[in-house]
Formats: sequence, structure tokens, C-alpha cells
Amino acid sequence: MSQKTELNIAGQSLEGLKKANEHGAEYWSARDLQPLLGYSQWRRFEQAIERAVTSCKQSGNPPENHFAGAGKMIDLGKGGQRDIDDYHLSRFACYLIAQNGDPRKPEIAHAQKYFAIQTRRQELSDQAAADQERLELRKQTSDRAVGTAAGGKSVVYD
Repeated sequence: MSQKTELNIAGQSLEGLKKANEHGAEYWSARDLQPLLGYSQWRRFEQAIERAVTSCKQSGNPPENHFAGAGKMIDLGKGGQRDIDDYHLSRFACYLIAQNGDPRKPEIAHAQKYFAIQTRRQELSDQAAADQERLELRKQTSDRAVGTAAGGKSVVYD
């Protein structure tokens, strides 16, 4: 598969927006992700987040592990600041938001394609690892099957 491995829209990338908390765990700010996914209005993007939270819950995953409520300070005119709603999102949450976003937006369609490709790559990687493990087990089994016959000759069993 020679597809691009990066979700990159309008000069921004998913990996470029990644942050780490004080424990080293990766997360994404929903406010930073919003324009990457083609949303100009927070309220519309928050609807996609709410659908993603519902999807997370229905799939048996605790949403609080993937969608952590957070505030974000923004600068206002004349040096003032205001606290606005935000979320700290896991990679899984970013995936769910892309899957639950407006598919008419080219950015959402691109994000859905990105996550589909990444999922397939992971499947292929997992399959290759399983194949390698199977080959190693066969080799070990084959090595053990080489024994000594009653007459002192080596025998290989296939």
C-alpha cells in the first residue's frame, strides 16, 4: 500500500497536533482538531463529538477514557482572556469523531480514508507478526523432530 500515512489537511496534520500530558500520554485538543476536520463552528463540531461519545459508549468503551472535558484559555481584545470548552481526545476519540462527522465535508472524507488505511496497515502488521510467530514455532517443532534412530542414525520426520 503506497498511500500517504499522514492525515494532512491545509498544512496541518493529526500527528502535528498531538500533545502529551504530564504522564506522557498522547492526546489531541478538540479545538485544535476542529479546523483540520473542516468545521468552522464549534457547535457543529460538538455535535459530531456527541455522536462519537455515543458510539464510544455503545461499543462498550468508557467515554471518559477517551473524551476528557477540558477548558482552554483564549485571548480576547485588549489583553483579556476567556475560558472556553474543549476536550482532550485519545486517538480512538479522533477516529470516532471522523467516523461520526459530516461525510459531505472533504476533510471528514479524507480523515475517514486515513483511519481506514491505518486500520488496514495495522491488520497487515498483526498478520505478518502472527505469520512470523507461526514460522518460528514450526522451525522449533522441526528442530525437535530431528532425533536419533535406534541404530544411532539421525532421522528427520516430516
